[in-house]
Amino acid sequence: MVRSRARTSPSSEQAQFFSYAEAANPIRSGLTSPIPYRSFSPAFFQEAGSAVMALDLSQELGCDGPATGPALCASFVRLDHGDLRTGATATSQLFFVAEGEGETEACGVHYHWSKGDMLVLPAGGDAVHTSDGRAGLYWVHDAPLLRHLGVIPSEARFAPTFYSHHDSQRHLAEIAASPSGARANRVSILMGNSAFPQSRTVSHTLWAMLGILPAGQVQKPHRHQSIALDFAVACQPGCYTLIGTELNPDGTIRNPHREDWVEGAAFVTPPGYWHSHHNDSGADAYVLPIQDAGLHTYLRTLDITFSA
Repeated sequence: MVRSRARTSPSSEQAQFFSYAEAANPIRSGLTSPIPYRSFSPAFFQEAGSAVMALDLSQELGCDGPATGPALCASFVRLDHGDLRTGATATSQLFFVAEGEGETEACGVHYHWSKGDMLVLPAGGDAVHTSDGRAGLYWVHDAPLLRHLGVIPSEARFAPTFYSHHDSQRHLAEIAASPSGARANRVSILMGNSAFPQSRTVSHTLWAMLGILPAGQVQKPHRHQSIALDFAVACQPGCYTLIGTELNPDGTIRNPHREDWVEGAAFVTPPGYWHSHHNDSGADAYVLPIQDAGLHTYLRTLDITFSA
């Protein structure tokens, strides 16, 4: 007895089939754009008028903008004797005070801030920033990730959280003075939120670290699978980062790209690239990398590795 074959629908018009060998690495094959090296001048902060400037690389990334990376967008915010509203369809928004002082109203709360303070807002955290003088903010959020997923946030995953400059510096000084800090290649503090005890990050998508690069120090290469949107908090000429895809036998970076630090500037460190920090300036420097490592840590894909 011959059993009749079940009827099935034909493949949809948009269905495609690829050879694994040809499609497994779309970056190598040129289908997906690599994340470019890029730096952004702080000159915007010195111009007149209150405004926002997205550090937009969406054209290079081949995605909807604005976007500085596939999952994150960074912007410079300038306040000039007045107020300015910011908002994004995002689960997490981070504001770091680059210069000046003022206040922010968000989520029904007023926050007074000055240089070095940081505020992280959850979904629905549209904000109104006000300054009686001139001020500058570094703003990073995860709206590009949500656009890619085709979703909007339905709930706030954490409460608005303020990190004072005074407390950040106090904790950083304690680590630097400790026996482990004296031996460490990097002296830094990770900002965390009690809502995320597993990842110890500022949100479920964002990661933030304040690090000191002492005068004369070289911080050896390391890499991770998260993008880093680095902000030069304080530095003198002679501070720089070397970035590249491979290491030499001695553990230094082969054929590196060099990013010179400028106070108030931002630069991109692509995911998976080796990078080392150098300070030949004669003065201590500070850097604030913002990453999508909150998400990578949860996914167990951060894969941070240090050179030998």
